[in-house]
Amino acid sequence: MSIKPKIGILTLGVKDLQKSIKFYRDGLGLPVESQQDDIIFFKLEGISLALYPKDKLAEDATVSDKSSGFPGFTLAHCLSSKEKVDETFRLFIKAGGKVIKKPQMVFWGGYSSYVADPDGYLWEIAWNPFSDRT
Repeated sequence: MSIKPKIGILTLGVKDLQKSIKFYRDGLGLPVESQQDDIIFFKLEGISLALYPKDKLAEDATVSDKSSGFPGFTLAHCLSSKEKVDETFRLFIKAGGKVIKKPQMVFWGGYSSYVADPDGYLWEIAWNPFSDRT
C-alpha cells in the first residue's frame, strides 16, 4: 500500500490571524475558498493554503506551540522570468513582507529571493531556467 502522491492543504499556524489574512488576501490577492471564525482557506492551483491560530493548531496536533528559529521548510512561488520575480518580490514587500534576500542570480543557475510573511514563514520567489513550475 502507498499514499496518493498529493498534498491537499498546507496549514500555517499564525500568531495574528487578521494580520495574516490582510497579508495573503489583501496584499497578495489570494482567492478565498472559505472562511470561518478562526480559519481561512485560500484556493491555490492544486492545493489549498489554510491559516489557523498557531496555538490552536498545536493543540489540535497535541504538540507544544513553543518554537524558535528556522521552521525547516520554505514555500516557493515560481515565475517565468527574472522580471516577474522582481515584480512579485515588490508585491510581497508592499503587502507587508520582510526582505530576507533580495532577488539575485543564485548558484544553481536561477534567479531568486526570499521574503518572510508576518509570522516569519519564508517564501522563495524564483525563476528556474531549467524547469517550468509556473
